[in-house]
Amino acid sequence: MPAIVLVLLLLALLWIAFCGYTWGWGPFAKLHPLDAERLPGNAAAYSIERVEPLAGSALKGTTIIFLGSSVTYGAASKGISFVDYIAKRDGCTAIKEAVSGTTLADTGKSSYIRRLERLDADHADLFVCQLSTSDATQGKPLGQVTPPSQREGFDTATVAGAIEHIIAYARNRWGCPIVFYTNPRYESAAYGEMVTLLKEIASKWDISIIDLWDDEGFNVITPEERKLYMADAIHPTQAGYLKWWTPKIEEGLSEAMRKDAR
Repeated sequence: MPAIVLVLLLLALLWIAFCGYTWGWGPFAKLHPLDAERLPGNAAAYSIERVEPLAGSALKGTTIIFLGSSVTYGAASKGISFVDYIAKRDGCTAIKEAVSGTTLADTGKSSYIRRLERLDADHADLFVCQLSTSDATQGKPLGQVTPPSQREGFDTATVAGAIEHIIAYARNRWGCPIVFYTNPRYESAAYGEMVTLLKEIASKWDISIIDLWDDEGFNVITPEERKLYMADAIHPTQAGYLKWWTPKIEEGLSEAMRKDAR
């Protein structure tokens, strides 16, 4: 075997190991230093088994597709995220298509776009997509929003092109309201630029955003709450999802349904 092939294989192996250590996904996920079991925010008090249904939810009986990466999956909360709490609380069917460490930018078979296009779902009342922190962490190119009349032919290797492609695909396939959500504020200029870009795209396509990043009231929590709610700067615990994120996202999804009904 040529030496260059061995080098490339070694580099690929190191990259997969790095992904496991950094984001907790893939065959080396156990290298991830975060022990979710021991976090106070993942105590039994916040388990989904203890969650009671809400009365009169506007989301009851709906089918909602959730596309995302580690935050949608629940990487620091034992695989339970706001998606699972909403399904239980609101009595809806949640299709959770989430893989940790994956990106909007279409640079591999696990990208948002590839997984979206493989998704087996005939119907959706809402389509919800995470503005992935992975694109910011991995330095994916931002790209630019296309002209108002352009509805296809996007540069999906960029964040902007991928978002536009996802919107166009979901709208053409399911014809339902489309919602993107952001992370709350954390130290990332790159992610802040992605939020600004998303707002520009949302204006073009008339979609909804659950903007946790720029919601000043939402971001005001005590140090004690932050320690309970967040495993790190990006990933919530079960307590964070249940007590902090879920009510806000339920509110945004219900508003998107009302907006569509007008």
